[in-house]
Amino acid sequence: MDVNILFTSVGRRVELLRSFREAYAELGLSGRIVATDIDPLAPGLRLADSPYLVPGLHSPDFVPALEEILRREHVSVVFPLIDPDIFVLAAHRERLENTGARLAVVETEAAGLTADKWLTTSFFNRLGLPTARSWLPGDHELEELAYPLFIKPRSGSASHHTFRVDTPQQLAFFSEYITDPIIQEFLAGPEITSDVICDLEGELLAVVSRQRIRTQGGEVIVGKTIYDQTILDSCARIARSLPAVGPITVQCMMNRGQAVFTEINARFGGGAPLGIAAGANSPKWLLAQAAGMPCDVPALGTYRRGFCVSRYHESLFVDEAEAETALGVAKANVPAETKPAVNRSPQNATDYGGEV
Repeated sequence: MDVNILFTSVGRRVELLRSFREAYAELGLSGRIVATDIDPLAPGLRLADSPYLVPGLHSPDFVPALEEILRREHVSVVFPLIDPDIFVLAAHRERLENTGARLAVVETEAAGLTADKWLTTSFFNRLGLPTARSWLPGDHELEELAYPLFIKPRSGSASHHTFRVDTPQQLAFFSEYITDPIIQEFLAGPEITSDVICDLEGELLAVVSRQRIRTQGGEVIVGKTIYDQTILDSCARIARSLPAVGPITVQCMMNRGQAVFTEINARFGGGAPLGIAAGANSPKWLLAQAAGMPCDVPALGTYRRGFCVSRYHESLFVDEAEAETALGVAKANVPAETKPAVNRSPQNATDYGGEV
């Protein structure tokens, strides 16, 4: 039985695709990795068995194009890799799953909750979890607060347009500069991101917490696994309350020894390869489930602790002619009735910390 999987907005997620390829081999399972992006030179497309260039996420052609790809490739499971994709996939779940694919995506309500930082904060409060004190622009309480504070978009991603503010003048400026912002108390950290792995039925399989030691462009480049029972228990409550489907990430900041929860990303995190290497082999577990194969999952909290990662760039070189060929092939792989978007945009996950 072939188990074909698809990653949307694959961008630079080469390590993750390699982990899935290794899992195929370990399970002795046949299948293809299908990947989509809007950039024909996205490195992840080069690792996929079937790469596709698709229209921009907000194009009316995006869902029809993805639906056609799912049918053509007989895809079993779909994994989104950037936040904006999640809500669109959830909103069109019935249409996309009618192709025979399963979406490793939370339901629409949970997708909206995780996409909006104000709603996420309210969710944490309802669960009784420590969370950052938060305000919206114009709240009179802001006039009485001590600085610093922190401001970011309610629907932001990848740490774009996030700023520490130290004065009322800075707060006034960034409140105008950022579209639809949320203002929160400033938490110095360190920041802990937990990879929370559920299966396709929502059963919790693993929680791996990792400290983000150094980041670039919102993605961890140096980190280490840690273990905190309170964080693990809280992540389990979050996953079951959403409810989660497939992988999600939960972020918190340590504040005077207490974990203060800040965000949920309902997808594989950029630092997921560290959790996988530490023993939470989610690619193997998820592929085995999709294939109907038995697979042993270690007890919750079983992984290597104090396991470190230091990530580096790896370059992909192509000449101009090959680049044009790549563009032509990618276009050809999109259903003829759609017009693929080839310009760079914030939906493309290949941008990284200002580096080419």
